Amino acid sequence: MSKIVSFFMILMLILSIQVNAYAAENQPLEIKSEAAVLADSETGAILYSKNGNERLYPASLTKIATAIYAIENGNVDDIVTVSARAVKEDGTRVYLVEGERVPLKKLIQGMMINSGNDAAVAIAEHIDGSVEQFANNMNKYLTEKIGVSNTHFSNPNGLYNENHYTTALDLALITNYAKKNPVFTEIFGTKELGWSGESWETKLLTHHRLLKGEIPVDGITGGKTGFVNESKHTLATTAENKNIMLTAIVLKADSSKASYNDTMKLIEYGFSSFTHRIIKQNELFALNKKEFYPKNDIFITEHVDNSEEIITEQGMLEVVNNGQVSHSIQLEEKEPKPSKVVKREKLLSSEQNGINIFYGMIVFALAGLFIRVRKRLVKKQ
Repeated sequence: MSKIVSFFMILMLILSIQVNAYAAENQPLEIKSEAAVLADSETGAILYSKNGNERLYPASLTKIATAIYAIENGNVDDIVTVSARAVKEDGTRVYLVEGERVPLKKLIQGMMINSGNDAAVAIAEHIDGSVEQFANNMNKYLTEKIGVSNTHFSNPNGLYNENHYTTALDLALITNYAKKNPVFTEIFGTKELGWSGESWETKLLTHHRLLKGEIPVDGITGGKTGFVNESKHTLATTAENKNIMLTAIVLKADSSKASYNDTMKLIEYGFSSFTHRIIKQNELFALNKKEFYPKNDIFITEHVDNSEEIITEQGMLEVVNNGQVSHSIQLEEKEPKPSKVVKREKLLSSEQNGINIFYGMIVFALAGLFIRVRKRLVKKQ
């Protein structure tokens, strides 16, 4: 009896070890920030999301939106005259002076690299006349041009306002869109910049410790930090290797250290777990006797081990990673070929027409013969 009990105890121990090992291998990332998203910068595929749609305060990550809106709606070579309101803005500054004339691109650089709140206000007033109008126009731009759905900004720099919010998913979308602009990409990836102003001459250094190299991580290409008391620590980071380009967003981390640790976990996960595949033009996908195909070659992001491709009734190709749809691509439906039954019916119809013609010719010949015989009989009489 004791041998049987011992056997079952050993068996239960082995099973327990196997279950725990499986759980450890398949458990989600341990992310401490309130919200986090990892996206493919090129395809837009969402590779990881924790509370991705939760509305939170972004702090200075707002400046990513301000930068791309200003680049696309202004002229980076414009000379901006700094206002009294700009120089009085709270928080981090590049110490502008009222009446100072500064190129728009330089203001965007000061806003992104040194997180200058005064530069952000100067940009807003130059582009749209006032901070309030800038916020209104930028919100419209973010919704209509970029496609965000849970974002509303009340200022260009991210200082706290209860009506100033976004989500990790929306920020990933904004960053991915902005990264397609070469001027933004250059500024977003700048580690240091010489600054000469009327009141301040220095070298601006990025606040982002991964981009700066202070925390060594391979492949970092850009970044922006953020902090206000209400938002806690926020961080946006882009990175790439030979296989994939990544965008990582973390919001509401309790400490700067936590925000960087979470970001490094996301990037390591993205680099080690995902790659691209090209779906060739006219490659066929079948569902319920229907066939679908892409009009052009398309990139999709796949997990190296367990991606799944699903076709919906509407011809949507859904790429599923870790049980979640990471992105969807609309395919075209291929026109069905005529069935064999239809072809047979056409064949039968063609055969029938031939038979009818044949019999018609026989009848016509017999009728002619009958007329000739009848004429001979009449002559004999």
